[in-house]
Amino acid sequence: MIPAAPKLGAKAWILIDAATGTVITSHNSDRRLPPASLTKMMTAFVSSREIKARRMNADAMVTVSENAWRTGGSRMFLDPGSSVSVHDLLSGVIIDSGNDASVALAEHVAGTEGVFVGMMNSTATTLGMANTHFMNSTGLPEPEHYSSARDMATLARAIISEGSDYYGLYAKKHFTWNGIRQANRNLLLWRDASFDGLKTGHTEAAGYCLVASSHRSGRRLISVIFGASSTQKRTAETERLMGYGFRFYDTQTYKKAGEILTWSALWKGKNRSIALGLLDDMTLTLPKNKNRDLETRIEIDGPLEAPIAMGTVLGKLELYDAGQKLGSRPLIALEDGEPGNWWTRWWDTAHLFFTQMILGWFEETKTA
Repeated sequence: MIPAAPKLGAKAWILIDAATGTVITSHNSDRRLPPASLTKMMTAFVSSREIKARRMNADAMVTVSENAWRTGGSRMFLDPGSSVSVHDLLSGVIIDSGNDASVALAEHVAGTEGVFVGMMNSTATTLGMANTHFMNSTGLPEPEHYSSARDMATLARAIISEGSDYYGLYAKKHFTWNGIRQANRNLLLWRDASFDGLKTGHTEAAGYCLVASSHRSGRRLISVIFGASSTQKRTAETERLMGYGFRFYDTQTYKKAGEILTWSALWKGKNRSIALGLLDDMTLTLPKNKNRDLETRIEIDGPLEAPIAMGTVLGKLELYDAGQKLGSRPLIALEDGEPGNWWTRWWDTAHLFFTQMILGWFEETKTA
């Protein structure tokens, strides 16, 4: 029997499986709250995408503006007029949580922080972060600067799934710049080697926030906590969430991509049937007591007629457990359904016509 999920002393939280996106447990996960320095995950994400798209070079030198230098809050301790590489600025954003580094990076990418914030919001919309709106690159409090636990989990999943060359920075414990060695504020990096990110945040309005990712035995979970009461609390509450998810839930592939799941009759075709399966693996995150035989239901979209190109969606596959639908995936043709000769096409056309006419007559009789 699966116990109830832990109740935390925070304003909002969520725990998801990174591979499937399945929500294991959540509370107030769509509530709009100040994200504090969790904002910098988007700042780094947008910047790393610019590098990946070759619109920016990681080795490019950035001149620190007075505007960036004057930014308050946590700092990388940049000097105005000094030159810093893009890579070092990313380290300063992710490890030091430097507001000065965030503004310097934003200005380099887009010319001004305001234009960069537009890029951040556009990216949030593309990712489906419906309860997020940014006003700056740092996370400093502003009335219309907000996000949600679910949206930050979505962003974390995107950061991880894109396999950015810069994801490794989230696991680094220290960064030294200008003779000042600063420690990553994510205490989990010291406590448990399975944690490799991601970001802490804190303001008086936001409380203590933490987005974390842990990889154990081939599985990865992502947790988000908004509004804990202290650094120690957000750390301990994250450990509770992760412990629950790894102990009581599992992620398995139930149907393989390319595996023939069924054969369906093919009308007007060179062959009389066509193989159907999935384009991608069907992987589900379920409570461990549900790792048993599941009911498979297959629906085909009407009579299938040649020609059919390989990869065409022809129906859907659904998995059920005790009447509860667990997941659905499109069924595709695993091969080309080539047309038959003229006799086959003529015969099947006639057969389908008369079959549909008779079925229509029966339907009319039933409703008469």
